Amino acid sequence: MPQPTAGGSLSVPRPVRTIAELPGAGSVAVWQGAAAALSMAIGGLGVGWLASGSSLIRVPFFIVLRDNPVLVVLSTVLVACGGLLLVRAWLRLGQRVGDWSFVRPAVTVRVAALWSAPFMVTFPLLSRDVYAYIGQGRLMAAGIDPYVNGISALNNYHNLGPDSMWTEAPTPYGPLFLWIEQAVVGLSGGSLEASIAMFRIVAAAGVAVCAFAVIGLSRHFGVDASKTLWLTVANPLFVISFIASIHNDALMLGLLLVGLLTAVRGKPVLAVVLVTASIGIKPITLLALPFIGLIWAGKNAGWGRRVACWVGTAAISLALLTVAGALSGFWFGWVPAMATPGSLWIWYAPFGLLSVIAAGITQLAGGNPDLVASIVKRVGTVVGASFAVWFIVRGRSTRPFTEDIFLRMALAFSVVVMTASMIQPWYITWLMALFALVGIKQGWPLLTYYVVTIFFTVIAITDQLDVFEWIPLLAIRLIAIALSAAFVAYIVLWDWKTRVLFAPLMPSRGKA
Repeated sequence: MPQPTAGGSLSVPRPVRTIAELPGAGSVAVWQGAAAALSMAIGGLGVGWLASGSSLIRVPFFIVLRDNPVLVVLSTVLVACGGLLLVRAWLRLGQRVGDWSFVRPAVTVRVAALWSAPFMVTFPLLSRDVYAYIGQGRLMAAGIDPYVNGISALNNYHNLGPDSMWTEAPTPYGPLFLWIEQAVVGLSGGSLEASIAMFRIVAAAGVAVCAFAVIGLSRHFGVDASKTLWLTVANPLFVISFIASIHNDALMLGLLLVGLLTAVRGKPVLAVVLVTASIGIKPITLLALPFIGLIWAGKNAGWGRRVACWVGTAAISLALLTVAGALSGFWFGWVPAMATPGSLWIWYAPFGLLSVIAAGITQLAGGNPDLVASIVKRVGTVVGASFAVWFIVRGRSTRPFTEDIFLRMALAFSVVVMTASMIQPWYITWLMALFALVGIKQGWPLLTYYVVTIFFTVIAITDQLDVFEWIPLLAIRLIAIALSAAFVAYIVLWDWKTRVLFAPLMPSRGKA
């Protein structure tokens, strides 16, 4: 806010152009976050994912680091504490800056880049999906259909380091990402290390596209671009999921957001092309097409125009995907392959947990547990799809036109994700980005955003750590869980600087 000068007039604060100029000693929080990211990256050398076929597994330094139980525990401590310290630094940055309107977006982008940089030179951390990308790229190079065959179709596939699920299952990714996988494998000359580095560059490019689109969309909606960047690309969950874990969601989300930016700028055909490119990475963004059609139809459009725009949007996207399928020779093999993630479950996914409970009860009763679990999961899919359709067709609210469309789209993505049997931390980044763009208000909305960030960061930190088979993985995970729980309790209950952010969650004390 403008401050009164000695003479009584109001002075306008100078725009913040560098990290060092961040108000309220915000630069301290930035460097704390950088130290936290560096801690995680160093720890990742000990518990990050290293394939048995990697040449680095024979380097004496890594042998000692990953073979010694004490050093493995130390690496786990660095990852767990570093991850939660990064969350705390993110929270403190928001507190110290306060008013983001005088911070140039480029400064927030630099913060995100600084926090992401250490992860560019460590092993894949908290996920080994990148090894599945490499295996699928090798399938493509060998002329094997990855929509029919798992990575096990390759010789010595175990050396590639993929999760066992992907060794037998077909890939659910779109044709564009298959070409990217094939190109990376070709350019790397078969080197696992070079392939990982290239996929990290692809992920970083996706984050850069996200940042560009977030700035443009924030200005369109009249929300502060710097604050929205802080909520998204500088968010610890985004940094960890996109750069440390190297998920292709970074590129998928970047293409989706830039497509939506193009749509609100009045270029619907180009928007459909860009969103179709996002579908070509991960087909889940098919869900955005009807909302693009609504933007294309315009405010106060009748049902006839809406249907015409939906048909036009679907026709353009289908034509592009058909051409891509013809060029790859695999056509629409990704459609049945999309069922692969749905075969899994996790305890915090409501329908995933319900499917396991129902299957257990059925087994005790002598029934078919697999059939019951499958039915429960399908019910979840139908419920999510039904609500998504409702958000597409329901009437307009009092919000501005495109803001209303974006909110409905965020809600549609949310119900589809939350009714799935498997919810991964990186799925939440899609939802957080869409909600942030329409504005996260102070109070419960922002508090919910904090809680979601902390919860899924903890899930990411404690879920997938790589240790040699003679080191008890359960013990290592329990250490990560205990450290994470203690650090979260510190942030929420005892740290006098951050606990004020979570005060509404604490029970009120009556007067004596």
